[in-house]
Amino acid sequence: MADSERVKAALSFATEKHKGQKRIGGSDYITHPIAVCEMMKNNGYGEDYQITALFHDLLEDTDAKEEEILKYGNKEILTAVKLLTKQKSYDMKEYVSAIKNNEMAFKVKAADRLHNLQSAFLTSVEFKRKYILETVDWYLDFSPEIKKVVKKLAESLNTPITELSFLYTPVETWKL
Repeated sequence: MADSERVKAALSFATEKHKGQKRIGGSDYITHPIAVCEMMKNNGYGEDYQITALFHDLLEDTDAKEEEILKYGNKEILTAVKLLTKQKSYDMKEYVSAIKNNEMAFKVKAADRLHNLQSAFLTSVEFKRKYILETVDWYLDFSPEIKKVVKKLAESLNTPITELSFLYTPVETWKL
């Protein structure tokens, strides 16, 4: 996965910080930041985007400090990671708006959401419904792939989300 020494060092740091954390389904949590990093790499984004992907949950979910993120990254990475970190009693509209105004945070959040949606097939029906609704409200316009996975996830439910009837029409016709 990691091509450069800088990305390898960031991966090692993120792996240590997420040690012992698990994802729904039981896999090590670090598999998620790695998957988001791979999406950045596969879409042609450079080291800063890849490191931001590896670090995107550190401030929210671990004891990592901003100084440590600066050590392995730079000011731009720290800024993006801070934007991606939900603060206590955050306002969703402000959170999403700030992310949309920072290209690196926006691209990493799109990949983060996409990977989480792809992983949501393993979750409960209640979680799927909640995650679909939140995605439709806030993240649907982050990438075309998100629309496609939301539709597949919605179709996997036993009962349709009737308040979102547009999910059952071709993705290309969705008006945002």
